[in-house]
Amino acid sequence: MSQKHLKEAFVSNLNGTGLLELTLGMPLAPLCLLCRGLLLVLLCRHRGKPLSSRPSGLLLDFSVLVAPLLFSCTVLSPVLFLVPAILSAFCAGMFFTVYRQRDRQVPFRQIVKDFQNTSLDPDYIPAITVFRVYVNVLTSISILAVDFPQFPRRYAKAETYGTGVMDLGVGAFIFGNALVCPEVRQKAAVTQPRFSSLAKQLFSIWPLVVLGVGRLLSVKSIEYHEHVSEYGVHWNFFFTLALVRLAASLLLAIFPKNKSWIVAVTVAVLYQLILNLTSLKTFVLHGSNGEDTRTGFLNANREGLLSLFGYLAIYMASVQVGLYLLQRRVSVKDWMGAACLLLLAALVLFVFLHISQAHADPVSRRMANLSYCLWVIAHCLTFFVSFVVADLVLVFTKLLVKGSAVPSCWRAVKAADSREQRQAGAVHICLIAAINKNQLLFFLLANVMTGIVNVMIDTIHSRAAVTLCILHVYMFLNCFIMYILHAKNIVLKFW
Repeated sequence: MSQKHLKEAFVSNLNGTGLLELTLGMPLAPLCLLCRGLLLVLLCRHRGKPLSSRPSGLLLDFSVLVAPLLFSCTVLSPVLFLVPAILSAFCAGMFFTVYRQRDRQVPFRQIVKDFQNTSLDPDYIPAITVFRVYVNVLTSISILAVDFPQFPRRYAKAETYGTGVMDLGVGAFIFGNALVCPEVRQKAAVTQPRFSSLAKQLFSIWPLVVLGVGRLLSVKSIEYHEHVSEYGVHWNFFFTLALVRLAASLLLAIFPKNKSWIVAVTVAVLYQLILNLTSLKTFVLHGSNGEDTRTGFLNANREGLLSLFGYLAIYMASVQVGLYLLQRRVSVKDWMGAACLLLLAALVLFVFLHISQAHADPVSRRMANLSYCLWVIAHCLTFFVSFVVADLVLVFTKLLVKGSAVPSCWRAVKAADSREQRQAGAVHICLIAAINKNQLLFFLLANVMTGIVNVMIDTIHSRAAVTLCILHVYMFLNCFIMYILHAKNIVLKFW
């Protein structure tokens, strides 16, 4: 077999992993965020001021926010269940160290009461930014790591049915985009023409179309390995994201955006009914004549085109979540209530997922069926709530150490001359904020560097040490570029 066919076979005919392993791995990113925040609070406690060195800040952020994820999806994957436990123990130790060394001896009950009544900036929700950035980071890690043998095959995209980590990443990318779409961010008091958002989307999706065409031409011209049953012969994720955003803007121009969950349920259920009651499922899986031929545009790209309905349902449901998150909340107690409600919604969706898998169809990213939609939304809600909890723990910790500042985290609303606000500007440039400023560029760089590595290196036969070295250099270089752009206040977005 040629190198191209070997690599295609390496990522084909896989079945994913179990929901339990995915659940065990979910706390990793929030725990990394919490660990970084507690380290910064401890440093502030001992140094008397926040960390302000840019090189030290970049190294700290990469070492704590990114490196543990690289190890967890490669050499530490056989003992994945131990990693969250170790991180949790480390975070607990740092928290109790901060608590014992707090500035003033106040009864714990009073501290909790003050914490619950703490006012937060109602116009800034850091968990949304962190969620979107981490989905991007995890996706960037996975698209290269999947080509190395140290990345477990069960984490890769499942062929037809299954729940792989990368299957979740595709849906989470859609979910994160919908959370900050123009329809969500539009102020309720501002009246705009009904189709104004659709016109904006027509203009804003052209980079995705250009990137999709660029990827198609580059892949075909250099005969780069591709998993055809993922999206089809000519289709790719850039096209999917562009069309989903456009279709969602059209639906949101027709239907009230606060009823987008009804549209999501309708689209997902009708699509599943059509899959089950017609020959559409057979067409998606086996082609028009049952022989898995790829003649004709629709037949060649059937997975990419028909899965649009499932991704559209995820997007519309996420719009509803985004509208709920942007409701004005001013205190910690408000956000604790919101987190509990979101977690309850996730539990309900997991129940529906169990019912759907038993009576409709197992999870299939290839078709983006009803079970897949329920699974993605439920996991994304749980993932998001985990970041909210991590943020609230950091808010509590910062109350114990006056003047401490943690980037990409809630700041308590204080008086204008408060020490916390004065020192907030001195805190080191945050890697999360840097990636968030140029998210599309970060994803594009990850794709380009992944292609370069695969062309230059025989990834399938790489040893563990070489794999870890390549993945760390790849991610650090990508993060470093984002960090420099952020330091120079450069945003490469002109559409």
